[in-house]
Amino acid sequence: MARTQGTFALFRGRSTCQLFGPARAAIVICLTIVALPRPSMAAEAKASGGSPFPQTALINQHVSAHWEASNLTPSPAANDGEWCRRVYLDILGRVPTVAELEQFLKEPAAQRKVQLAARLLGDEYIEDYAANWTTQWMNVLVGRAAGNDNRSPVNREGLSQALRRALQRNMPYDRLVAELVSAEGVNTPGEAGFNGFVNYLVGSLDENAVQATAKTAQIFLGLQIQCTQCHNHPFNDWKQNQFWEMNAFFRQTRAVRQRDGNRRSQLVELVNRDFAGENNEPGEAVLFYELRNGLSKAAYPVFVDGQKLPTDSGRVDEIDRREELSKLIVGSEYLAPAAVNRIWAHFLGYGFTKPVDDMGPHNPPSHPELLAALAEEFKKHSYDLKQLMTWIVLSEPYALSSKVTPRNKQDDPALGVKPAFSHFYLRQMRAEELYESLLTATEADRAATSYEAREAQKRDWLSQFTVAFGTDDNGESTTFNGTIPQALMMMNGDLIERATSVEKGSFLERVANDSKLSNPLKIQKLYLAALARRPTGQEISLANELMRLRKGDSVAALQDVWWALLNSNEFIFNH
Repeated sequence: MARTQGTFALFRGRSTCQLFGPARAAIVICLTIVALPRPSMAAEAKASGGSPFPQTALINQHVSAHWEASNLTPSPAANDGEWCRRVYLDILGRVPTVAELEQFLKEPAAQRKVQLAARLLGDEYIEDYAANWTTQWMNVLVGRAAGNDNRSPVNREGLSQALRRALQRNMPYDRLVAELVSAEGVNTPGEAGFNGFVNYLVGSLDENAVQATAKTAQIFLGLQIQCTQCHNHPFNDWKQNQFWEMNAFFRQTRAVRQRDGNRRSQLVELVNRDFAGENNEPGEAVLFYELRNGLSKAAYPVFVDGQKLPTDSGRVDEIDRREELSKLIVGSEYLAPAAVNRIWAHFLGYGFTKPVDDMGPHNPPSHPELLAALAEEFKKHSYDLKQLMTWIVLSEPYALSSKVTPRNKQDDPALGVKPAFSHFYLRQMRAEELYESLLTATEADRAATSYEAREAQKRDWLSQFTVAFGTDDNGESTTFNGTIPQALMMMNGDLIERATSVEKGSFLERVANDSKLSNPLKIQKLYLAALARRPTGQEISLANELMRLRKGDSVAALQDVWWALLNSNEFIFNH
């Protein structure tokens, strides 16, 4: 979506009567007549002392050298409010509250960013951090659709619980990967033998675990080998035999559904059982795959780097192939760069490669030396995800404005060029971030019940916005792209209706009836809550015009402003 200027630019070019009905159309028209400029994004003064982390200095050094070599001048730094909003969104998956924003701005300028990063990644926000990153990893590992119907063996609650607990105690990434790849047990919480990590694989073992093979290589190694199950890859060095040699690691694994009377239940156990091989010789359990010329070849477990197992036996008591695979993955040269690339892409909008999970000589990274250096530091620091996140959010490229200048307008990865990170890449919030941000901005999260109940409500809401569909490699793709039906649902849906309610006790009602605040201060509070900034003088003037149109009904005028802010591009985008 092209970048637009002005808080209310979202509504331009559409029939307000069609979108909002005649009553609100009259109010909103005055907001769409004037193209409001974005607030000034002048560079903030550099804080003395810089970052205390040499890894952040390493990022700055490599990226700035790339700017110079590419004849690019970076955008000015984002202002503190923008940076604060950005880092809350990326670490916690929501915008800051007004109180959190004001607390940040009160801190000494020289240390406020370092201190906020430490707080967001520390014990104070451990539940919010774990909840957000559980969502992120769930979407990567099983997608948004798996486990949402009775046919799926995936238990979303089980995987969510396992991930959340691992993230709460900051489980090292290599150990987390090993747990996911080697897990055995039951998929459902509360059942004997429960192990939530099994839900990563239970839904991808059909058709001889082809999907499990492809996604394990893609997610944890950054290798897209799925095309090679039928033929050698046309664009890189991956061969057909490598796919089936990886696939052989999963041939002992079974997802066994329990039966409830005559019906298959959703209780599934992931177990390892002897694999006799397709030649029925468990002592040398082989599988066969077909070449394009119709000939068959044999395959045994061999890792993508050529490492073989000490035995080709399919007997579990002699060798646990999946356990051995987990060791090979976490000990490989691929694990750290793939993780760094994925985390970098989360915070900067693009990875060093595109796609983020397709790495190798055929797809060289934009900053190879930086990727290698960060991967090495990640390993040295025991695969600590929070450390990696800290280095990135305190870096210079992460702190840049999203405002494009004539000196860096060619840095546009959407046009196919490799990212130079000379400005912050404007991007739409993820659907989950939008949901949580709406709750936070409107303080509707105060009424939250249990974690499980909240997640159920979120999934119900997300189902209106996300469409899951199968891909050629049996994976899943989702879309949340600002289409007109999505925009209409956002503007007129139940959540927005609740968010803009002036019922007793609601956020808007409390602001509107706060006798200690003048009307300009009430407008200011709405802007801080939604956009993490104060309104411009022109925006205050427009609000006053609304007051005139509403014939002095300040509550109705505030409701219109609040509704427009929550539906604006400036709220919906991470910038």
